[in-house]
Amino acid sequence: MRVVADGVPADVYPIKTALEMASERGLDLVEIAPNASPPVCKIIDYKKFLYDQKKKQKELKSKQQKVVVKEVRFGPNTDDHDFEFKLNHARKFLEEGAKVKAFVFFKGRTIVFKERGEVLLLRFAKELADLGSIEQLPKLEGKRMIMMINPKKK
Repeated sequence: MRVVADGVPADVYPIKTALEMASERGLDLVEIAPNASPPVCKIIDYKKFLYDQKKKQKELKSKQQKVVVKEVRFGPNTDDHDFEFKLNHARKFLEEGAKVKAFVFFKGRTIVFKERGEVLLLRFAKELADLGSIEQLPKLEGKRMIMMINPKKK
């Protein structure tokens, strides 16, 4: 097996010799590349190796972005003041980097006003065009007409 370590020439050694070299230094023989020919081993402190790997994983995880979806609900007969109020909330959500899921909920007989709901959502998207882009156009799913808006990259 090929042995890599500080102060040892990188060369191919028998397993017994490699284990003896590791025990002389008070360290462990860790297999790094088992599929290589010959397999590659490194003489290191295994506990420290595990600690460093955990630290790298944690760092990668902390750099990941989590997608947050905020919902804004309208009725088909939403008034201008309510529309502006909800529009301001959606602006804040998009500035924070969250996706916005806007939907019109049709209750009972209001389902006949599908066009009103679609017009309302398209107006909503037009007002937010400076902060976000439409991911999904208005689509009727059961009693809800849903539209998704993504925040624009900074």
